[in-house]
Amino acid sequence: MVLALYWRKTRCAPGGSPRAQASSLPRPKTGAGTAAVLAAGLLCLSGVAIAGEPARDAILDTYARQAKAGTPDFDGFSAARGEALYRGPHAGGNPQTPACASCHTADPRMPGRNVKSGRPIEPMAVSVEPSRFTDAADVEKRFRRDCQNVLGRPCTAQEKGDFITFLSGR
Repeated sequence: MVLALYWRKTRCAPGGSPRAQASSLPRPKTGAGTAAVLAAGLLCLSGVAIAGEPARDAILDTYARQAKAGTPDFDGFSAARGEALYRGPHAGGNPQTPACASCHTADPRMPGRNVKSGRPIEPMAVSVEPSRFTDAADVEKRFRRDCQNVLGRPCTAQEKGDFITFLSGR
């Protein structure tokens, strides 16, 4: 019995068995570590869905060429300008829709509702709707209609690219 107590005392003391040493170290809270790993994984997955869409990239390339032709000092699209366009408010268009967020909600990851008809609208954020901004004809049709409704004029190529850039990061 004395030998068993001696063995337990020496093996479980600091510097004793590796298992005893490992269990005596402070452990991080499981919730924080798990949340960090999940958040990193979701960021990686959403980045793949956003960055890997050739059709959306082709649409953005077209708008970049058009923007360069109209503005020689064009230096790329801006998510910040796209967000300002999305959130508004803007004058000149329909007073019921002074911003894209009027129908699409302040959070573009959430479904919206058409102010006039009440028809539901799928979320605008690419992270929620990966097929968003992948059909060039549909994108142009919607910009033509919605820019006139919100701004009272057609959107420029730079505004279109900024808008898509903003929503591609959401």
